[in-house]
Amino acid sequence: MKRETQNILLLLLGGALIKIALNGDYLRYVKPAQQPWIITGGAVMVLLGAVAIVRDLLSVRTSRPDGEAHPAVVEPGSPDDGHGHAHSARPAWLLLVPVLAVFLVAPPALGADSVIRTESRVPASAAAANAASFPPLPAGDPVPLAVNEFVSRAGWDAAGTLNGRTVSLTGFVVHADGGTLLARLVISCCAADAFPVTVRLRGGEADHLASDAWIRVTGQVVPGTATKANSYTPDLTPSSLTTVPAPKDPYEY
Repeated sequence: MKRETQNILLLLLGGALIKIALNGDYLRYVKPAQQPWIITGGAVMVLLGAVAIVRDLLSVRTSRPDGEAHPAVVEPGSPDDGHGHAHSARPAWLLLVPVLAVFLVAPPALGADSVIRTESRVPASAAAANAASFPPLPAGDPVPLAVNEFVSRAGWDAAGTLNGRTVSLTGFVVHADGGTLLARLVISCCAADAFPVTVRLRGGEADHLASDAWIRVTGQVVPGTATKANSYTPDLTPSSLTTVPAPKDPYEY
């Protein structure tokens, strides 16, 4: 690949990183705490590409002080490498395709397909607690909870702090095993280590909704339904269900 192509790739890739970091699309891939590193990495790439381009331009000027044309140096593999062979430079430019794809069309966050392919499990923090007591829930119903906290309490809270309480959960719809699940993906660092936490919705109110539709559900847990046999997926009896826009940050931590 020619130096010019490498420099352009650096500029475009760095620009793509800065773009997704500033418009919030980076949240589809990593935790919010990673934003400064993405911006820094993108800025370094842009700076390196710009410095290399300027250096090459200055090198060309200083190498021709008399203004005379000098024979161009032909690189091996160029369209004419001096051996009578014609080589196309187009394959190298195809490397721009993935860069432009990230720059122009950011891939979506993980969703229902990832949940179906990955076994649900209780968050590691709850497993480490080994049925320890959880703090009491705040007064008043419904209590807004993260899905991973709800699943943790349903599977490991020996005190049963969820029993009889109305909670509010937000997640996306997954149709699996003949039923409908409310799901969220939990990440530690980035989407590569994501794992799902799921809640089975009783009553059939969400059965007609499309997979990946975001909903907010209020209801009560069915005690004793989150077990190792069902990958710690508790049942929830909904009292209300509404569709909501997908959040900017789709993951839980």
